[in-house]
Amino acid sequence: MLIITLLNYSIIMKKIISLFLFLMGSVLYSQIFEPIKWSTSVKKISDNQYELISKATISPGWHLYSQQVPKGGPFPTTFSYSSLDEKFKLLDKTIEEKGYKIDDPIFEMAIKFFDNTATFKQKVKIEEGLSVIKGSVEFMVCNEVRCIPPKEVELIFNLTSSKTNNNNQNLENNSAKVLIVDNSQVNSMLYGFSKKEIVKSNNSCDNNILNTVSNSTKKGKSLWRIFSLGFFGGLLALLTPCVFPMIPLTVSFFTKKSGQSKASGVSKALLYGFFIFMVYVLLSIPFHLLDSVNPDILNEISTNVWLNVIFFVIFLFFAFSFFGYYELTLPSSWTNKTTQEESVRGLIGIFFMALTLAIVSFSCTGPILGSLLAGSLTADGGAWQLTAGMGGFGVSLGLPFALFAMFPNMMNALPKSGGWLNTTKVILGFLELALAFKFLSNADLVQHWGILKIEPFLVIWILVFGGLTLYLFGKIKFPHDSSIKKISFSRIVGGILVTTFVIYLASGFRVNKDTNTFTPLMLLSGLAPPVGYSFLYANDCPNNLECFKDLKTGVAYAKKVNKPIMLDFTGYACVNCRKMEEHVWSQKAIDKYLRNDYVLISLYVDDKKELPKDQQVLVNRVNGGTRKLTNYGHKWANFQTQYFHTNSQPYYVLLNSDGTQILNQPVGYTPDEDEYAKFLECGLEEFKKISNE
Repeated sequence: MLIITLLNYSIIMKKIISLFLFLMGSVLYSQIFEPIKWSTSVKKISDNQYELISKATISPGWHLYSQQVPKGGPFPTTFSYSSLDEKFKLLDKTIEEKGYKIDDPIFEMAIKFFDNTATFKQKVKIEEGLSVIKGSVEFMVCNEVRCIPPKEVELIFNLTSSKTNNNNQNLENNSAKVLIVDNSQVNSMLYGFSKKEIVKSNNSCDNNILNTVSNSTKKGKSLWRIFSLGFFGGLLALLTPCVFPMIPLTVSFFTKKSGQSKASGVSKALLYGFFIFMVYVLLSIPFHLLDSVNPDILNEISTNVWLNVIFFVIFLFFAFSFFGYYELTLPSSWTNKTTQEESVRGLIGIFFMALTLAIVSFSCTGPILGSLLAGSLTADGGAWQLTAGMGGFGVSLGLPFALFAMFPNMMNALPKSGGWLNTTKVILGFLELALAFKFLSNADLVQHWGILKIEPFLVIWILVFGGLTLYLFGKIKFPHDSSIKKISFSRIVGGILVTTFVIYLASGFRVNKDTNTFTPLMLLSGLAPPVGYSFLYANDCPNNLECFKDLKTGVAYAKKVNKPIMLDFTGYACVNCRKMEEHVWSQKAIDKYLRNDYVLISLYVDDKKELPKDQQVLVNRVNGGTRKLTNYGHKWANFQTQYFHTNSQPYYVLLNSDGTQILNQPVGYTPDEDEYAKFLECGLEEFKKISNE
């Protein structure tokens, strides 16, 4: 009976998951490139009959659906044709290739689709004098895990020419060149380049480093790492007074409810755990919608000065809530509404039980989720990282309810509720207080206020964690703390660990004589301000290197000294950028190249300093539409997406001295020192080779 019940629920859950993945996939795809490129051509059959040919070139791993799909399936590929005076007639229907027909993993039905390429042909009969027929194709593409919402592309068929027409307005990211969709006059004014392309050289050492560097990049941006952080955050939430006491109560409700078998109770508890996960993942979907509208939107959000100030205030508010001075709750009407819906039988009722838990536990989970949200929406993060973090949080929060329902005897090993739960909350309060100043630091950096530089930041963190040390040793008490007769072993160990961290923070005031800056604290890379942002040892560039923050000035200098250029697309609030500068660039093998062999041009994509009025112009977006450049961050972000077809940071591009030729394959976050050294050495070799030609 148990097996049959679980099988029935597994089928239901599989349907839910399939639908959920499809809905998520419809909004999650927010990269700049499109997986399908359309081109058109015309074949003349007779004096007044032509064949209009539409060809789709499909990126690996993606597939395009047929014009005929079963009911309840994906959006079919649909063609339409028109002309100004309608001097043509369609002959029959649009013909498509044979394609493939297999069981689709997302829609769970047999659907015809195409991969790699797909050709569609439509015969037309025209009247004399017609030279152009316009058309459009509306289509949907998916891979094994996600789909892109239906999109319409205009098609143009030139009847007087057999030349192939490229109907895509977006960039082609290939190894030969990167095209510019902006006009040359705007590019020349903004960036000093009158050309419409930057040519990439055929570097012989490129392939030797490309795979290893890209692997390092993927390692640094691993979503599993973000998922793990979210999972850890969920475990912390479990150990709070709002959630921990709910575990035995909820499990007992499912497993001991009258009128139902044990198997039914277990299966419902499993479903309850899954719905907890689903609730938290659904919270990330709006950010994918924002990301799909504008690829730069998450960077805009994360580096918005006033939003960071608001985060600072909110985190202070969260911290004092954890300290026990007041309770954070969502409106009671929300709880009442979801509680009423719990009475509905079946899946919907269980879903609302999970939603009720999320609402009533908000006072403890909200601050942790806020940290996860604010930490994911960084210049080098984005909506996918937020989803991974939310997913990890939901898994760790929902897992105990399912696990203890299956093995109820394990609950005997759970510690009893008590004062330790409040101690956990207070510790989290100190962490929230420390993180609050991280967001104030972001605002200070991007707005150039010069208030929260490295010295006051370290002093504040020393005071915060010094306070946590005193609390763990029983020297400080908060409103809901019970009296301590004897300090427990765990408090002693925790106090020693935090004291060690305070000493580590104090070591940040040591001066590095080689760079004449404070010594970077590796554990705080991306959290603390750069060591060069200082009152006592100020310098404009990482590790006291010589750098330029303006493209034209940097290129002019590179021409003068005849050195190759390293474009450093970075951000003041970019965590991985700080890690590269403090962990990798500081190594002697790397420092040698950057200090002696390259001209470093650092372009900050989150710099909020306003552009001169004559540079505040409208430019074309890569994904279509226009945007107005109002500050330097907009200018450099636009330059990166237009010329190099990416909007992630850090991103490093090696150019020849006049900036017209890419020396080798650009790379992103590359924490491996040896691989990054190979990247720099490869570019230098290519520069010497083309300089001698």
